[in-house]
Amino acid sequence: MLKLQSFIESRATQRFIMGVIIANAVVLGLETSPSAMARAGPLISLLDSIALGVFVIEIVLKLVVYRGKFFRDPWNVFDFAIVAISLVPTGQGLSVLRALRIIRALRLISAVPRMRLVMEALLSAIPGMGSVCALLLLVFYVASVMATKLFGADFDVWFGTVGRSAYTLFQIMTLESWSMGIVRPVMEVHPYAWAFFVPFILIVTFAVLNLFIAIVVNSMQDAASEDDETAAAHDAALGKLASEVAALRGEIEQLSKQR
Repeated sequence: MLKLQSFIESRATQRFIMGVIIANAVVLGLETSPSAMARAGPLISLLDSIALGVFVIEIVLKLVVYRGKFFRDPWNVFDFAIVAISLVPTGQGLSVLRALRIIRALRLISAVPRMRLVMEALLSAIPGMGSVCALLLLVFYVASVMATKLFGADFDVWFGTVGRSAYTLFQIMTLESWSMGIVRPVMEVHPYAWAFFVPFILIVTFAVLNLFIAIVVNSMQDAASEDDETAAAHDAALGKLASEVAALRGEIEQLSKQR
């Protein structure tokens, strides 16, 4: 069992799994090409089946080694769920499940430590994002009601209802053709409309959204510092163990000399 565990956790095995994940992602991409499927469709399908078989064998071996502890690790649960989705039969009416096979590429997140660190930082930033999301929703609601009352009568397609106004303001927030596409046509009817849209962009796009970036960056810094502290503690423990082993060897040698 220990040999099997060391085999699963070895760098060579991890690199092999990473290579299979990347190759499988390429194969799944080739399946979307009619010309590639016409030339080598059976080979592409075979490679996809082989990759899935490798993933299943990996999960089974981990279940054998770790048993109940397997599901205590969130990343193991993540890998198990992705492979389980891939095993669901895909037939007529289940094309969505067939398309979901590409999520196997997401296993690269759990396979690469740095990617895993970034994902953990993003997940830890979610609680802090809650208050920012609440603030953003409040600003959007207030701005949507104002835009509907101000511009809804003349621009029903964009601002006829609160929902339409919210969607239009979301487009403006992304800065996608906001000036020539929306604001300037509105200003032809309402010359002072800029006094509404410019502050909205400054508040939402350049202020509130930057709070998201700040929270994520802060979480990544905290995660990186925790990772460094864990590595330092691990090195310190190994150093202490090495010194204890050296001291024990010295005592054994002294006892041997006394005999």
